[in-house]
Amino acid sequence: MIPVALILLAATHVDLVDEVYRIPAGEWRYVELGLRQKPAFVSADFEVKSGSHEVRLALMRQDDLERLRDGKPSGALAMTESGGSAQLRYQVRVPGDYVVVIDNRAESDRPAEAHLHVALDFGARPGPDVTRLSTGRQIAVIAISFGLFFGIVSYSSRRLLRGIKR
Repeated sequence: MIPVALILLAATHVDLVDEVYRIPAGEWRYVELGLRQKPAFVSADFEVKSGSHEVRLALMRQDDLERLRDGKPSGALAMTESGGSAQLRYQVRVPGDYVVVIDNRAESDRPAEAHLHVALDFGARPGPDVTRLSTGRQIAVIAISFGLFFGIVSYSSRRLLRGIKR
């Protein structure tokens, strides 16, 4: 019994929500994350099962949710584009009160049924936060690599040809 309890205590991945939400047109629903003591990596996905395909996810602080309730301008730490499905990934670094909002307030006048999955990972995220270079930097790296390669080949071939002529 004790080893099972230790394994559960050492678990770093927690699934908070894995269910279908019905969101009326022009409204939103939210899920509290409970990150008051420890920061975590938030992973949230949704897929619309029926209705409006103009749904989006937002990760925000509890204070911003209160402003959203009051109809005041509110901010979000991360937000997806409106669509039929999306993924939101965000590393929360400061403990506090956070929520994931599933929002159907876009230009649609249809309700939506969306399958929402929210998970928290309290372990260290493997790898760096940025995993891909921008397109401009990719082109620069390729151009520099080609230039260096052909420079080395040219230099080596000249040296070889000089050695053969002697």
